Amino acid sequence: MSAERPVRAPGRWAVLAALAVLAVVMSSPFLIVTLNAFKSPAEYSSGGPLSLPKGLYLDGIIDFWNRVDFGEKLWNSLLISGAVAIGAVVLSVLNAYALGIGRVRGRLWILVLFLVANTLPQESLVYPLYYLSKEVGLYDSKLAVILIFTVIQAAFGTYLLSSVLGQFPREILEAASIDGAGKWRALSRIVVPISRPTLSVLLIFFFIWTWNEFFLPLIFLISNDNQTVPVALGVLQGEKMMDATMSSASALLGIVPAVAFFLIFQRTLTRGVTVGAIK
Repeated sequence: MSAERPVRAPGRWAVLAALAVLAVVMSSPFLIVTLNAFKSPAEYSSGGPLSLPKGLYLDGIIDFWNRVDFGEKLWNSLLISGAVAIGAVVLSVLNAYALGIGRVRGRLWILVLFLVANTLPQESLVYPLYYLSKEVGLYDSKLAVILIFTVIQAAFGTYLLSSVLGQFPREILEAASIDGAGKWRALSRIVVPISRPTLSVLLIFFFIWTWNEFFLPLIFLISNDNQTVPVALGVLQGEKMMDATMSSASALLGIVPAVAFFLIFQRTLTRGVTVGAIK
């Protein structure tokens, strides 16, 4: 006898259909940008934004790349986002290890402080950060932006990891202590490896969040050589120096690196969300 195929409930098909429609709606802006990036201005004028290009028109992408020196802007964004992601994860682990496992005095109030820090709008931070960076000579430098976003991202990471490490099995740490492992060794050999899925998720999100930041880099990176990709796009758009196809080309070049980074680490992100922080 042949095995009977499982019958899917109508509710499951409705959920799948809704998810498919949602995926099409969410991906349609990216598809439209991609289509228009490879059109000539004449094709865009005659056919509109939804028409298919007759060929690969690359002049818009090449002109935009040369006009803003996109390779330099790409390197600036990669450097800042990568440094912030790594630094914020390291700082979050150290803070959360002290708060979640070390149980320092005033732990609850410290966590409340980190929570409040996450709710502050960036506009309220501009003047004090601008003044401090001017005083220490870091204004208009990539290091200033790296330090600022490392602290901002670490505030969220500390709050999240503190609750996670607060549930860490004490028996494992006690056994390590009996074997002669100190606090630093327990952190590096036990806590970090077990918490690696959560740390990987934080690393990916910190990178993408920092990559997309616009407001603070616009304030602190005024030199053309230090600008990031979002700032370069915004400045050029504000000068009204681009037609519709070049604008689409610039948007495509700005999106592709972040999408590529997400796709490369998609399995890591999925595993981290699914497995959780501690088994």
